[in-house]
This record gives sequence, structure tokens and C-alpha cells, in this order.
Amino acid sequence: MASSLKTLIFFCLATSVFISTSTAQTCTSYTFSQNRLFSSCNSLPQLSASIHWNYTPNNGSVHIAYRASISSNEWVAWGINPTSSTMVGSQVLVAFQASNGTFIAYPTQLTNYTPPLVSESLSFAVSDVSAEQANGVATIFATIVLPGNGTTVNQVWQAGPVSSGKPGQHSLATANLNSHSSLNLLTGASVSSGGNSRLRRKNIHGVLNAISWGTLMPIGAIIARYVKVFPSAHPAWFYLHIACQCSGYIVGVAGWGTGLKLGSESAGIEYHSHRNIGITLFCLATLQVFALLLRPNKDNKYRLYWNIYHHSVGYTVIILSVVNIFKGFDILDPEKKWKHAYIGIIIALGAIALILEAITWPIVIKRRRSGEEKSHHGVNVANGYGGGRA
Repeated sequence: MASSLKTLIFFCLATSVFISTSTAQTCTSYTFSQNRLFSSCNSLPQLSASIHWNYTPNNGSVHIAYRASISSNEWVAWGINPTSSTMVGSQVLVAFQASNGTFIAYPTQLTNYTPPLVSESLSFAVSDVSAEQANGVATIFATIVLPGNGTTVNQVWQAGPVSSGKPGQHSLATANLNSHSSLNLLTGASVSSGGNSRLRRKNIHGVLNAISWGTLMPIGAIIARYVKVFPSAHPAWFYLHIACQCSGYIVGVAGWGTGLKLGSESAGIEYHSHRNIGITLFCLATLQVFALLLRPNKDNKYRLYWNIYHHSVGYTVIILSVVNIFKGFDILDPEKKWKHAYIGIIIALGAIALILEAITWPIVIKRRRSGEEKSHHGVNVANGYGGGRA
């Protein structure tokens, strides 16, 4: 038994070492035309790409080969940002198939978030720029004199569509926005430039909003519409409703604030509809909270108008919340299981609402008929919380 256990442990360890070794050396198996050889390489974490290089310390130059998967009518690019880790300010090499059918490459600078990607000189020396394409893979070759003769660079890489023979704006998907890191040319170490922490904040933003606006708010509405129909639920339903809505608002404000922070860190990258709906949600929900302070008594002549306002704004917030959460899924592009999980929550809440609708309507109709009969005999059946469809 002990011998079998030792054999199993040894097999697991050997397998894990083999897998990690083969993964780490994936980029070393690539071959290049004209028998080009590179002493170092690094598989990049996004966009199915890798960077290969030969560093010459005597003159601070590096001969690079950037290799990336490419589809028809697509451009690829790799470059260095001498001053920061962002895309803006980067100086890159772009390659794509021109309208005449040749695969070309040239240097360009990214001075804003929508650069024209036209050929222009860089702030540092670059030579021997060329590119080739074969079997769905593009490779850019160049020799670069490193800025400041440093050995650690902020590298960026990207891919986007080609339209009418010209490079167009790349996607704003997570992989595209996180395609940057620092690269040590001596050790080969590559460290993500804040991409993981930013992705973590995006996930927090999405979770907070899905829980608050997308789950707690609908639950609070279901409680207010259906649970209060049952006399035994008075006044507990009212406090449960308030607890759900206030909790949803507090958590939602935290999620909204996280979204504002993400937006301020991504100047030039805007999701207009998602942002505008989020601002509208916050404004309507804030008005809803303040409306609680102005809630008239049940016998007040303005109570009917307050109810109309309260219900219409509340349902509008819920509808906009669900719509915006799905827009957020499209932007964040998480694993499908998260989107499916939220769809399951919405379906479950919808099913519960339909069941309660079928159960409570007969009770409400019967109560109204009973109330009409009693009113003919001068009996007042109103209560402080309401027992019908308020």
C-alpha cells in the first residue's frame, strides 16, 4: 500500500514538472525564416503572442522577433513605452497585409487612444524592420537601440482590424486592454503592469452591481408586492423591503464608485451606454431613497401620487439594472458560467414572481370584494401598511 502511494506521488510530481516545463518552453520551439536564432523568449499572457530577442549589452541594442496569431484583415503590433506602462506614449512596430497584397511593417507612435497608425520615426533608433506572415502567424523583426540603455522595458502589444488597407481601432476586450507588461531583457522575467489589479477591480465592480441593483433590488420589490398581501406578514414585510432596498442602494453606490474610479483610470476608453445607464440608475435610486423621507400617511390625499412615483421609479431602476449588468458582462467578458449564473438568478426571481402573482391575486380580489361589502355597512378596513396592490 505504501509502495503504491509513493509511486502515485512520484507520478504526479513527474507529470506536474513535465507540464510546467513544457509550458515554460513553448516559445522556444518556434523556428524562424532565414535560420534566425534567438537566445531568449517569453510567451505573452494575452492575444496568443510571444516575444523573442537577442540582447547586445555592448551597444544597448536588442534584435527582436514578435510572433502573434493573425487572421485575415487584421494588424498586429509590438512596441515599447519609454516613459510609462500605458498604451498612450508607446512607440511600436505595426504589421499587416496592404491593399496590394504585400505584408508590410513600419514604426509608429501612439500619441492618443485613436492614433492613425501611420508610418513615422521613433524617439529611439530602430532598423531592419520587416515582417512576414504564414499559416495564420505574423512575425515582426527589428533591431532596436534601447532608450536610456536600460535592460527592463515597458512592452505593449496589440491586434486590430484592417479596413480599406488601413489599420483600425482595436477591440476594447479584456485581453486587448491588458496586453502590456514590463520585460527584463537579462532575466526574461515579464511582470504584468497592473493588469491583474485592474481586472480585480473590474470584477469587484461587476459583483457589487450584480448583487445590489441586480439581485437585492428585485427581491425587495417582490417582498413589497406579494408578501404584504398576507396579514401575518405585517409589518415585517415593510422592514424586509426597506432592508433589501437600503442594502442594495449602499452596495450599489460602492459599485458605482468603483466604476467611476475605473473610468478615471482609463481616459479615452469609454463605454457610453454602460456609463450613462449607471449614472441614471444612481440618480433615480438616490431620489427613491429621499422619497422615503417624504412618504405621506396612507390617508393623505397625495399618497396615490406618491405610490405612482415610487412604483414607477422602482421598476425603472430594476429594469435598467438588469440591462446594464448584461452590458457589463459584454465589456468584462468573464467566463460564461458567471453570466449563466446571473441568468439563473433572474429566471428564478421571475418564476417566484409569477407563482406569487398567481397565489396573491385571488386573495386580493376576495379582499376587495369583502371590503366593498363591509364598506356598505360603514366598516373601515384600511390599515397602516396596506394589504392590497399598493
